[in-house]
Amino acid sequence: MLEAVLIDLFSLPANLQNNIQGLLCETLENIEKCSSSPTPFVYVMCCQRQGSESNGEQESLLPALRDFQSLKKRLEVVCALTTAAALYTIKRRLDEKDLSIIKVILPTLRKDLMKVYIEHLFTAVYQFEFEDLQLASDCENLQIAEPRRDEQTLPTQDLTLIQSEIQMHLESLPSLKGELTILRSSLIPDDIFLHGFTTRMGGISYIPTLSSCNLFSSSKRRDPQAVVKENLRRLANAAGFNPETFHRVKIDHANAVHIMGKTEPDSYDGIVTNQKGVTIAAPGADCIPVLFADPVRKACGAAHSGWKGTLLGVSMATVNAMVSAYGCNVKDILVVLGPSVGPCCYKLPHESAKEFHRIDPTCVRLFDSASPYIDIRRATRILLESGGILPENIQDDSVTDQNQNITFCTACHPDKFYSHFRDGTNFGTQIGFISIKD
Repeated sequence: MLEAVLIDLFSLPANLQNNIQGLLCETLENIEKCSSSPTPFVYVMCCQRQGSESNGEQESLLPALRDFQSLKKRLEVVCALTTAAALYTIKRRLDEKDLSIIKVILPTLRKDLMKVYIEHLFTAVYQFEFEDLQLASDCENLQIAEPRRDEQTLPTQDLTLIQSEIQMHLESLPSLKGELTILRSSLIPDDIFLHGFTTRMGGISYIPTLSSCNLFSSSKRRDPQAVVKENLRRLANAAGFNPETFHRVKIDHANAVHIMGKTEPDSYDGIVTNQKGVTIAAPGADCIPVLFADPVRKACGAAHSGWKGTLLGVSMATVNAMVSAYGCNVKDILVVLGPSVGPCCYKLPHESAKEFHRIDPTCVRLFDSASPYIDIRRATRILLESGGILPENIQDDSVTDQNQNITFCTACHPDKFYSHFRDGTNFGTQIGFISIKD
């Protein structure tokens, strides 16, 4: 069922400019007449002239809006200097109401442009349909229609301008939830490596479970890639790395490791490099972002270790890749476990818990229950030590000085970290990152 209608009056052709109020009246009348209950939310998008107040544009449209009482509380005029700014404001309204099925009524010449804006500012969570503004005069136009197949590809110059406009708008937005905060380990020498673990502060993501420094976009979440890219840019500026040479693992919840410089697999949960100036990273939102550093051979790695990856030995697979690719000695490799769900909160079904119990009974609490508590961090440490990593070269939540602890429980600290376990499917993601300094 249609949930929202966007009427694009942003850049009307000359033949429609002279009758903007009549055009809007006709369109609203058609929406009011043809919509089923409940009436969809309606957003009218228009251009704010440089140097003018946005409410001036809204007031010029008031005569066309007064007669639509049934739409009154569900109707909003959004004026901005750019299409990107107006559309992003409307996206916020849609997200506040958890709306995702949208009809866009717009001039024919704007359709291809609008599709590019939508591609960059929205994800597959949303469903869009399009109708020509001058044809919105009967009920059929408000039904969900098949998209046209004959649209032309926009020139590369237009695509570049749109991307630049979106980027400039996102860069202008204030940071949310305070300053961007990076957690660092004293175990990794900062004269050789640049590293850190992010928190949820200091980005521009505004959806509650994603706010604010979300660093992962997917088709199932409402944060688009453009927003994640801006969050990464802000992180890179704060941390001091180049976002253009940033490489994140491609999660498969397994144990494959990508050695940079070799053919990249389709998916992998570990990555290693000895290239200076290249930043590698692993995400986590309960799963452990694990960082590896060898100050002798000057090589580093990052791994994403969820419960499946932990059982499959992704951390030791990353260590072994550093040994085979760069000649590292296992006893020189330093390993830091980042923020992740703790044994205080994390449960698994009994069958899965058995696998952790086999690693060591201390990895499981309340083993005889249907859903025992699991300590994936302890399991990771035990597997690393079994593989030859020195106990003192592993930093996790077992540190005696809690001022040095960075392996916080993500589920227990909603103000600092994202948690899939706590927040559900539309969760945000923090990362652990590392690079070798020039």
